[in-house]
Amino acid sequence: MEDSRKYTLRTGWLSIIGNILLSGLKYWAGISTGSLALVADAWHSISDVVTSAIVLIGGKISRKPADDDHPFGHGRAEHIAAIIIGVVLAIVAFDFILNGIEKFGQREHTYYSTFAWIAIIVSVILNELMTQYSFWAGKKIKSSMLIADGWHHRTDALSSVIVLIGIALGSSFWWTDAVLSIIVAILIGYASFEILAKEIKSLLGESPSDELLDEIHKTVALNCKIQVNLHHIHIHKYGHHTEMSCHIKLPPEMTLYETHEICTKIEKAIKKEFGFFTTIHPEPLNDNLKTFERF
Repeated sequence: MEDSRKYTLRTGWLSIIGNILLSGLKYWAGISTGSLALVADAWHSISDVVTSAIVLIGGKISRKPADDDHPFGHGRAEHIAAIIIGVVLAIVAFDFILNGIEKFGQREHTYYSTFAWIAIIVSVILNELMTQYSFWAGKKIKSSMLIADGWHHRTDALSSVIVLIGIALGSSFWWTDAVLSIIVAILIGYASFEILAKEIKSLLGESPSDELLDEIHKTVALNCKIQVNLHHIHIHKYGHHTEMSCHIKLPPEMTLYETHEICTKIEKAIKKEFGFFTTIHPEPLNDNLKTFERF
């Protein structure tokens, strides 16, 4: 938990400080040269500042312990924060597609200064450094929110590379700046789609992969002397907290104590191997057994 807090804070503040500097640099270069692509790139950096603030807020909420209203903790706040990042990216992308189309009608050349070259080169290098750190920290603490923020930095770096290419071609073709701003917007939009598709799927719930199911069955088989016919497996993720529920079939002549012992053994094995908190529903092996009328 302490590592999660440390890396989330460090990543968030690194992004905020870096992107405030970059947005000012690129906006100044864009205004001085009249480049829509550079201004779009500056606004992309400004959106990074906003989303990094969301990362800090989402990280703080997700670390709150479980309570009466949230018995599984607040881990899904990370998914919500990542979705907000995706929506911000989509809005930025749509706005600059419209601006790029509008600039096509102006048919004006854009001339770039040496300052514009320097601003974009600095942007590419700094954004890629922030991307790598966000990916590294996100994988280390298994945070989809930090990885989403890393993709935001990556799209900013890629858009700056495209603008850099446009600077080299800008003096030859009047439409270069308009095309570049649309390409940058498409890159931002694609990043938005990738983030939203993944995070919405996680919030709605998804079936465990075949590989994970195989690993769970192997773990249970290694820790039980009898066959338990594990089935009806459901996995519910709440950020860093994961709940698993399943059914097992046991011989009907087993005592309640013996059944409890097997369930506890399976729960401990799954917790040790996967970190899942498991609830097990035992069933009699013979489904045709008659039950008491009162049940």
